[in-house]
Amino acid sequence: MFAGHVGVALAVGRAERRVNVGVFVAAALLLDFVLWLLILFGWESASIPANFARTHQAEFVFPYSHGLFSAIVWSALAGAAGFVATARLGGARGRAAALIAAAVFSHWLLDALVHQAEMPLLGPGSMKVGLGLWQNMQLALVAEASLVAAGLWCFVPGARLPRRRSLALTGLVLALLVFTVAGMTIAPAPPSSFAMAASSLVTVVAVCAMAFWLGRLPREAPA
Repeated sequence: MFAGHVGVALAVGRAERRVNVGVFVAAALLLDFVLWLLILFGWESASIPANFARTHQAEFVFPYSHGLFSAIVWSALAGAAGFVATARLGGARGRAAALIAAAVFSHWLLDALVHQAEMPLLGPGSMKVGLGLWQNMQLALVAEASLVAAGLWCFVPGARLPRRRSLALTGLVLALLVFTVAGMTIAPAPPSSFAMAASSLVTVVAVCAMAFWLGRLPREAPA
């Protein structure tokens, strides 16, 4: 899941419009950023199974990025960083921090829905969970598209952004949905797990940067 995470970030962004929505997008994609970085360092792994052409699913060992306990830790750290970074909000900074933490943790909840039972509750040897919605790819993609549609519906109306940037943000999110559908249906297998991690890391960073640039607030916006 990729575009669906961004859809949730948009929905969370509606709850606190004084924070650049790119912050919530980055929060919702944080666990994937950590995953791909750790794969490049060799601390987690992804393998391309022989049936990838049919399933379009890699197999992961990712206790430090996608374990339940790890996700709670990353959520708390992101929330703490958000609390520090939103000092301008005064008494509302705690609320903003909680929303940032919620956006991070939403990633684990959605991935637990679609992944097979490979997401550990604690460390590498702990019980693993996953409902495996990707086994029914059509349903999984409908769910992802629904998250995108709901996120756009929640955020774009009433967004304090110039019309052109609202349209560009909408276009970006819809392009991510197309990218996700293609990746889960017709994309060829990556040449290696390293190449998959490197390209995915670049994609995550680029998407977060574009969302932050498009979501920047007017200077005259009230604090």
